[in-house]
Amino acid sequence: MVSRVTTVAFQGIEALPVDVQVQVGPGMVAFTVVGLPDKAVAESRERVRAALHASGLALPAKRVTVNLAPADLPKEGSHYDLPIALGVMAAIGALPADMLAGYVVLGELGLDGTLAPVAGVLPAAIGANGLGKGLICPADSGAEAAWADAEMDILAPRSLIQLANHFKGTQVLSRPAPRLRGTPADLPDLADVKGQETAKRALEIAAAGGHNMLMVGPPGAGKSMLASRLASILPPLAPKELLEVSMLASLAGELADGRLTDRRPFRAPHHSASMAALVGGGLRARPGEVSLAHNGVLFLDELPEFQPQVLDSLRQPLETGETVIARANHRVTYPSRIQLIAAMNPCRCGHAGEPGHHCRRGPRCAAEYQARVSGPFLDRIDLRIEVPAVTAADLLQPGRSESSAAVAERVALARDIQRARFRALGVAARTNAQMPAALVEQIAAPDAAGRQFLREAAETLALSARGYHRVLKLARTLADLDGLDIVGRLHLAEALSYRGQDVHRQAA
Repeated sequence: MVSRVTTVAFQGIEALPVDVQVQVGPGMVAFTVVGLPDKAVAESRERVRAALHASGLALPAKRVTVNLAPADLPKEGSHYDLPIALGVMAAIGALPADMLAGYVVLGELGLDGTLAPVAGVLPAAIGANGLGKGLICPADSGAEAAWADAEMDILAPRSLIQLANHFKGTQVLSRPAPRLRGTPADLPDLADVKGQETAKRALEIAAAGGHNMLMVGPPGAGKSMLASRLASILPPLAPKELLEVSMLASLAGELADGRLTDRRPFRAPHHSASMAALVGGGLRARPGEVSLAHNGVLFLDELPEFQPQVLDSLRQPLETGETVIARANHRVTYPSRIQLIAAMNPCRCGHAGEPGHHCRRGPRCAAEYQARVSGPFLDRIDLRIEVPAVTAADLLQPGRSESSAAVAERVALARDIQRARFRALGVAARTNAQMPAALVEQIAAPDAAGRQFLREAAETLALSARGYHRVLKLARTLADLDGLDIVGRLHLAEALSYRGQDVHRQAA
């Protein structure tokens, strides 16, 4: 007799159905798992054997063969433990096989039969719902699975015994309830920042239009402090965005207690991060920092200290909003629509351009340091601002600056304008930074005076086609903050001032 249990294999954020086929038959006593299992899946036979014994069941002295179909799809992870165990129980008659037909199963087994949480429960639940099936998962992952569909049948036992008792009718498992993580009470506030009015204005513009921004300034000027407060002025995630972000966090195993949050992700990897850590990869092609920051902020501090090859690997995600990881045996695509915020010192010693500072190496120090960031990478950044050192007068100034709540209101209004505009045009974009190139001339068309000014500025600054479009997008955001339909000359002038000169030219 062959029993069947459905589980899933993950390819990107997509959950592909896998048929777990278990046969208990005559032959040499053995427990074999086939179907391209990785080491974790191959070792599941020992966990299953111990869990069944702890639950009062013993494997018969027969040959047990487990096939994971389709056999040419690589199987990775520990979530195959529970479907294999249930398949064995159905094959030996400990469970009725027809009761398992309506569920997708995943979970890791302990040696005592308890179930441990696994990564990817939310995408698995969405995949199961698409197949018209329920879901069986560990109790600690039940709240996460409950977000897939309010009407979906979900069982979240704590052990193999609980699940067996539920199917026998001696114990009833209640459906888990979805849970949300509350907003932290100690979020950084812009009111804590003294001075830096120009930088705070640029931060507001970046938040309103989802634009990438680079801050250049000496150590201690407050660049990291400003970046950490961007999350406090961004609007909460929309339901669709929340689902996308949570699916990626689920695959990475970063949903604590299965709780979802509507706060936009803020990722700040160290400058020693490898290419696989930043864009994704490794043996299982897991999502990297750029994908885990999807619909949120990726903050790169000490930008030139990152390896140049690592920074240039971000050029495709910044342009297309997705990361493609290609391997010899499979190809995975992760969504990576991020807002990049970067910070850097003007030179290695950090004080180039400051009054009274004289570097022994002269301008060459700053030129070599800033040349570690390539021109094509910089061309994808909309705002480049200088953040000067804060003076003692700024620090001694009484009172507090404008709060994050006040700035967040203006940002929310500007984003509402953009969302309504794109919805009316039937475009999937949500912010001006995501505006398709084909619509830039239509949506961000300047008036006559602005058109003449932009033509002269583009020739003087030698803007690339991408740079020209990004100036228009930035000007459109400035007009939205002012509540105006037409992009004027003042909006273009301010947009060009934030774009600044190439840092390589500044260092020369």
